[in-house]
Amino acid sequence: MRIHFIAIGGSAMHNLALALSDVGHLVSGSDDVIFEPSKSRLQAAGLLPAQMGWHAANITEEVEAVILGMHAKKDNPELLRAQELGLKIYSYPEFLYEHAKAKTRVVIGGSHGKTTISAMVLHVMKYHERPLDFMVGAQLDGFDRMVQLTEENDFMLIEGDEYLSSPIDSRSKFLHYKPHIALLSGVAWDHINVFPTLEAYKATFASFIDSIVPGGSLTYNAEDSELEAMVLAATNPIRKIAYQTPDFKIVDGQSVLDTEEGELPLEVFGAHNLNNLAGAKWICQHMGVDALDFYEAISSFKGASKRLELVAKNARTAVYKDFAHAPSKVRATTAAVKEQFPGRKLVVVLELHTYSSLDPAFLTQYRGALEAADQGVVFYEPEVLKIKNRAPIDPQHIKEAFGNAHLQIETEPIGLEKFIASLDLENRVLLFMSSGNYGGTDFKALANRVQ
Repeated sequence: MRIHFIAIGGSAMHNLALALSDVGHLVSGSDDVIFEPSKSRLQAAGLLPAQMGWHAANITEEVEAVILGMHAKKDNPELLRAQELGLKIYSYPEFLYEHAKAKTRVVIGGSHGKTTISAMVLHVMKYHERPLDFMVGAQLDGFDRMVQLTEENDFMLIEGDEYLSSPIDSRSKFLHYKPHIALLSGVAWDHINVFPTLEAYKATFASFIDSIVPGGSLTYNAEDSELEAMVLAATNPIRKIAYQTPDFKIVDGQSVLDTEEGELPLEVFGAHNLNNLAGAKWICQHMGVDALDFYEAISSFKGASKRLELVAKNARTAVYKDFAHAPSKVRATTAAVKEQFPGRKLVVVLELHTYSSLDPAFLTQYRGALEAADQGVVFYEPEVLKIKNRAPIDPQHIKEAFGNAHLQIETEPIGLEKFIASLDLENRVLLFMSSGNYGGTDFKALANRVQ
């Protein structure tokens, strides 16, 4: 097929474009800006647009399918031209479903943890040489592509995002997939620009539960009371399987899982990661991997990119980055790192970067989220507020929302840079959390200080 991507530079979009090109489709694409690593990966495959921007001339009657990304707008000239010509227009979840119609679809959803759980399942399946199709949102060690599409594989593993499908499709992405095997890791209000209330947010998850194929299964985190109530109330004729955090302990700075086969040292740590592991174990069992084989494989799992990613460490200092930005994930990650290093001072830098986190009304959801930290810093850039059409936020309002009068507030990259440079690293753990880039913080320079 001749396939054109509108907004090809996105994380999922560029991976899908690469996967389709790999199997022989004629792929083209456009975008107004493309960041790394998407830019280099598209360029290496010969798929980087010759010029940035949107050009109606890119859309001709020879194009057999258009895949539309969320970065585009409804008035995008390429979209308008495709509509004018009556071309078939897909969001990427629609296209994935079309590919996976005849496969057993496995969908991992939830407000947090879905990337890690998906990555754990992929790691286990690769370890045991069990091929499958997949689409996940983070780069993993040992995988060149984060989308793989074949004709022959029986299973398709999909990370199920609840955000909108495309500018012309307001359904949540995961509502397209109609899974046979599903998992929900939890429901914690997010994306308030799309779901203005908690009830609206929960409703899309209830719809996801209803979308599971009759006779299929839903594995769910029973430690989330909101989620458990939704699952138990669902009338869809499916199997419902609860999971919870397994018993573990920390020995010499390493998390050790208590299993029926004995103690199992792990590369990952934190109660939330052990909770994710319990969910992944059930999914792997549904896919034919028994418990013993799961434990053998998962012991070498080091984590997904940007999920508690180790930047540098020595005998006295450790520096981590995490993609956390939702209040529940910030709270869980902070607590996990403190538990892992109880004898060290924990310094946390949280960047407020998302639409939700920059909303003064939503900020109260962060109350107590940094209470496990010995020193907390919140960083945000007023310029980002302007770009996102948010009103200015008073630093005092942030301190009150977090319930922490001692919170340090930084609003300029240079201020954050000076703070980091002034830190005494002796007997410290530094934890950076954001979906942004911390004002361009130089992590290589910080890592060099730790060597």
